[in-house]
Amino acid sequence: MPGPNTNVQRRCIATGRSVDKSELVRFVLAPSGDVVPDLAERLPGRGVWVSARRDAIDRAVARKQFSRGLRRPVAARSDLADSVESLLVRRIVELLGFARRAGEAVCGFEKCRALVSGDASLLLHARDGSAAGLDKLAGRSSVTVLRVLDRVELGEAFGRIDAVHVALHSGGLANRIARECARLGGFRGLAEHGMEGT
Repeated sequence: MPGPNTNVQRRCIATGRSVDKSELVRFVLAPSGDVVPDLAERLPGRGVWVSARRDAIDRAVARKQFSRGLRRPVAARSDLADSVESLLVRRIVELLGFARRAGEAVCGFEKCRALVSGDASLLLHARDGSAAGLDKLAGRSSVTVLRVLDRVELGEAFGRIDAVHVALHSGGLANRIARECARLGGFRGLAEHGMEGT
């Protein structure tokens, strides 16, 4: 599912590797002097890029690579990776809420099964949901299945206490959500096709 940033590469300050922007998180310097994540990649100022993985962000903090990348002494909190994970979850939940209001996403077994049989391109299954339930729903379908959010997080996007399955129509919103889930997978483990997260 290509997104708008496909083939645009940036260098990770933690690993030294140049990879697609979709695999990275941009960080900028806030007026307070703190390093802050810029998930939407819109904040002004010089930015640095780090692989969207907990170990890469932790390494950049421990080795003071943000100061080198931003070319000045900066304060990078030791819990920066936790902050990025929380912000990614919030971003995905907001995108799912937008998709629901636009009629691009449904939740619940029967609604998801109908969409998976039609034009669904993405199925989100709660990481704490049953693998047997996922097998019944997705079966031999070619739909992409991702398991990075839990039941409460999926339910929040639909104003419910919890949700196990969310299906999305093919299109731009599904692509954006898949990209953010892939980034979140670097913090939680990205499970596909019914596999448990790592």
